Amino acid sequence: MSDLAELKHMVMTFRITELQVLLGFMGQSRTGRKRALQTAVLQALEMGCTPAIHFKIRELHRHRYPRNMLTAIDVSSALSSSSPLNAGAVSGSDPPLSPTQLHQSSNQQQTSPSHRISDSFQSVCELEAEPVSQSKLPLNLKSSMQDDELSRQPLLPQVAPPVVTLVNLPFYDIVNEIVQPTSLDSKKNQQVQEASLAFILTPQQVSQIIYARDLMPCSRPDCLSFVHLRFCLSETSCAQVDHHPPNLTIKVNGKFCPLPGSFPPKIATEIKKPSQPIDVTSYMRLVPSVTNLVTVCWMAESCRSYSMAVHLVKRLYSPLLLSRLKSKGIRNADHSKALIKEKLKADPESEVATTSLRVSLLCPLGKMRLVVPCRAFTCTHLQCFDAELYLQMNERKATWNCPVCNQQAPYESLFIDGLFVYILKACLNADEIQFDQDGNWRPKPKMAIEALSSAAVSCLSPDALVFQGKAWIDGGCPVCSWLWRPALLCGQPRKGHS
Repeated sequence: MSDLAELKHMVMTFRITELQVLLGFMGQSRTGRKRALQTAVLQALEMGCTPAIHFKIRELHRHRYPRNMLTAIDVSSALSSSSPLNAGAVSGSDPPLSPTQLHQSSNQQQTSPSHRISDSFQSVCELEAEPVSQSKLPLNLKSSMQDDELSRQPLLPQVAPPVVTLVNLPFYDIVNEIVQPTSLDSKKNQQVQEASLAFILTPQQVSQIIYARDLMPCSRPDCLSFVHLRFCLSETSCAQVDHHPPNLTIKVNGKFCPLPGSFPPKIATEIKKPSQPIDVTSYMRLVPSVTNLVTVCWMAESCRSYSMAVHLVKRLYSPLLLSRLKSKGIRNADHSKALIKEKLKADPESEVATTSLRVSLLCPLGKMRLVVPCRAFTCTHLQCFDAELYLQMNERKATWNCPVCNQQAPYESLFIDGLFVYILKACLNADEIQFDQDGNWRPKPKMAIEALSSAAVSCLSPDALVFQGKAWIDGGCPVCSWLWRPALLCGQPRKGHS
């Protein structure tokens, strides 16, 4: 048997675990059924592989079928094949036997089979008792003993095959993974794919769901539990975000489950639905040891495979996330000072230099003074936004985009800026500050309010004051368009506000 045929035979005896380890060693995809994994390895062998891959196949085969010791029959057969009598009979180099020697050999051949078995067993025992040098053994016995020595050596710890993981949702805590991410096997030459997944809820999971459902009318949102169905791409390089297959339809226990709301479509464009977890709690059979069946249908895509998972989650709200963010602690102010110095560092090759930076103490979301200044590690700017408003905004519609640079700012990357916490406490009468090249800061005073003329004040009656106050509450003066200053102080007479 040639080396290639022997390697193919070894591959056909591998389990899915060995095939996945081998494909990972070869740098290929490890997802799929056993037949597909075997086909991928065999094709790689036919195209030609490096000796390292050949050695890996043999190593996995030895680990799969270890040979810890040589049997007595193997040793006796190897010794009999290498005996001087057999060697002389084959080569014919020994001189012919005399009649006396022939008579003795015939007498030895006429011995009973039991004597021959006992003699061979005794010779094997003597061989095991006395050490035999490898130079006196035949080549086939040497190679087998070397293989046994290699198999006895401790192998490197095998890394478990990678699995698909989903990103954590900030407003949901995973209580249990009812079904881990499972690949949705697609059939070839079929445009519409269908897959089913069956699972059983444990008594503890059922009790958690029922207890939370009973507490819904009592307005205790921190105790609500849901069963979520999540889809993602079958990629193991990093944690995957929710990604629904195209034209997805779901049926849970024989009932169609609607998908999350769709975005308003544009003209001549396909309706897009957000890829969010699907709540299937109301379709579950909340009885222990009763099977729940989920059937999904989708349109096949080339070079893309999907996975599905079922999680038991607990609903969270923005106040709890804010308290968790505060529990992480406040980032040291030295990090922000270093960023300021880096931004204001003079470039000798540039003719234009930045000497100062102005930063607002108002949140870009609510246009109000910052309370909990925060930003993301991915942001390169100094401007902070209010953490409470940011969490409330994403609680209604989860986008997790920074309101300053419009870059991704997930919850895990948020931090509270210690420098701005100190500035907000020390500077109470300013809405804007200025940073210098040395990292120091100074407040920028508010714009001086223009004094009202005596004529404008004289024309303002008590009715006008009420009117101006109403205009200020409703959003600002309709004449001067200042949103956050009373319309009374805009300097316009009553006629302009009528």
